Amino acid sequence: MLDRTPALDAVHGMLTLLFTVVALHVLWHGVRSPGAGRRDRVDLFLHFAMAAAMAAMPWSLGRPLSGPATAVIFTAAALWFPLTAFRPVRPFQPSGPLRRTATAGTAALFADRLPPAAGMAAMAWMSPNPPGGAASAPETLASGVPAAHHTAAHGHAAAASTTATLVTAVLTVYLLACAIRSLTRPMPALRTATDTAHRAAATDPYGHVRDGAMSLGTAVMLLLPH
Repeated sequence: MLDRTPALDAVHGMLTLLFTVVALHVLWHGVRSPGAGRRDRVDLFLHFAMAAAMAAMPWSLGRPLSGPATAVIFTAAALWFPLTAFRPVRPFQPSGPLRRTATAGTAALFADRLPPAAGMAAMAWMSPNPPGGAASAPETLASGVPAAHHTAAHGHAAAASTTATLVTAVLTVYLLACAIRSLTRPMPALRTATDTAHRAAATDPYGHVRDGAMSLGTAVMLLLPH
């Protein structure tokens, strides 16, 4: 069990406030968009579920979220975002400018849906690995295990620790890059943009700020005990 400190509790408190605001904004946006399509409604629900889960995760209320079932749910959510960027191609659609435009639009949408997919993947990654969960492994191995087996077990544990560190680092760096991109996009440019992606963002001008805050908070949560 990790020792809690006032400083750590303060950081967790700020993250909880951040994720609560994000969850409320998603809920507000969903109420204001009653005519949203099925994909948009699922997107909003997943964003809300993740923000609410992240708000609760640092505290005892969030302990039930640390488990394989939660990991499976958020892994499926991570796959939802990139997979739903693709639309079936019409069987007899001719090649030409219209097809190239559709392909470019799909690629842009796929790229825009990668950040939330990474956030869901980070949530799935954190769920089955509650802090302190691996601390008892050396004690379990220490009694009555032959030296060769003990050494091999330590080698496997070290390799697993290196892999976990690498995955955490990749997710953190990517989410930080997404946060910087979202939080530094000039909002007035969204209203006058002509491309499809920016016109869609203009319908929810604060959405990219919300997404940037979510990415930033998730990146910080990956680096902290929770």
